Amino acid sequence: MAEARALPRVCIIGAGCSGFTTAKRLQDYGIPFDVYEASDDIGGTWYYNNPNGMSACYQSLHIDTSKWRLAFEDYPVPAEWPDYPHHSLLLQYFHDYVDHFDLRRHIRFNTRVESAERMAEGGWRITLSTGEMMHYDALCVANGHHWAARIPEYPGHFDGAQLHSHNYRTPFEPVDCIGKRVLVVGLGNSAMDIASELSQRPMAGRLFVSARRGVWIFPKYLGGQPIDKNPAPAWMPKAMRQWLGGKMIRKAVGKMSDYGLPEPEIEPFESHGTVSGEFLLRAGSGDIVVRPGIERLDGDGVVFTDGTREQIDVIIWATGYDISFPFFKDPAFTADSDNRPPPLYKRIMKPGVPDLFYMGLAQPLPTLVNFAEQQSKLVGAYLAGQYLPPGPAEMERIIKDDEDYYTGHYYAARRHTIQLDFDHYVRALKKELERGAKRASAAGNALPVHSRQMETA
Repeated sequence: MAEARALPRVCIIGAGCSGFTTAKRLQDYGIPFDVYEASDDIGGTWYYNNPNGMSACYQSLHIDTSKWRLAFEDYPVPAEWPDYPHHSLLLQYFHDYVDHFDLRRHIRFNTRVESAERMAEGGWRITLSTGEMMHYDALCVANGHHWAARIPEYPGHFDGAQLHSHNYRTPFEPVDCIGKRVLVVGLGNSAMDIASELSQRPMAGRLFVSARRGVWIFPKYLGGQPIDKNPAPAWMPKAMRQWLGGKMIRKAVGKMSDYGLPEPEIEPFESHGTVSGEFLLRAGSGDIVVRPGIERLDGDGVVFTDGTREQIDVIIWATGYDISFPFFKDPAFTADSDNRPPPLYKRIMKPGVPDLFYMGLAQPLPTLVNFAEQQSKLVGAYLAGQYLPPGPAEMERIIKDDEDYYTGHYYAARRHTIQLDFDHYVRALKKELERGAKRASAAGNALPVHSRQMETA
């Protein structure tokens, strides 16, 4: 390994799980770095009532990934944890990780990156909310993708209260839903949780869910075990895994129409998985009334595509997020109008830009929590001269093949632009790191990003 002083200095944007696991890996390699966090503490979306306004945590939230799958490789979760921990346990785990590896001293809190501009000769000019301008040799983007809430537009107007699921905290705040006629729009994981909570008899007076299309809702447990604890092996062909998984789901939950839900027109693994241990029970018990997509808003009510109308007091839009990098002014580094990020090699590197890395920019199944921890293996080795990617043309070919593999079987939607199979990705990444180490060795382990003395303007 090159001497620490010769290694490039790195800027990391964000101190959520993607940011601090990347920081830990760079620290392992002796690579100097600074982390900038807009909030007053770590945790990102898992920091309940995060003062930076970017957390989607609600008070009752439990993660849909079991503890067996979200644990960091080099820092096990507490043995006494339940299978599906509450968000407060996960946040404490993050704090323990950061403190155990002495990462906090590298993080500047209450400091937002306002602008990240790539210089012509390479390297990055970073403008901070403090007014400071810093220069770095490389940039790791870990600002998350569950904070820029998206609300679709419909004809008409609505006179009641509206909020996005991102802002939902409890049945009482920020909107008092007790005794109200509430419409939850969407069938994603947040919609499942919020609808299940509000549909309990002491909560909303009536709970409706609007679904444009049917989805498969997976149980949290199968045979007494968390459903993600023992997945099909990553080496198994995708078609076989999907066939076996689909058969398993059908046997476990039956037909969605049995619960009053629209029957899916897709197979169980042709959309992002929706997981709930309660929603189907609530729907089957009549506590949740399912309606089709919205045709128009209508004053004190909503008209649906089947012509039915319901009087509604509160709409909760569980309609997903836009991918946003507000610090980039160059459109080549941002997502397009269809919510697709730039084509990225291994979902990390943009060909032709050797000093930029996107961390955690994926919707991996089963979990995002420890995804960037895996990606950081490539970034750390690369910046230390121990990994070298293939040439640009080969990178482009691999990007296309990977996107066909990971997203080709999903129906076209904004929510499916960054899907990824975690286990397959990790297996493929391990092989690529071995190949890249050989390429780096043949090139003399030269540093692909040169160190410049950091300047303060």
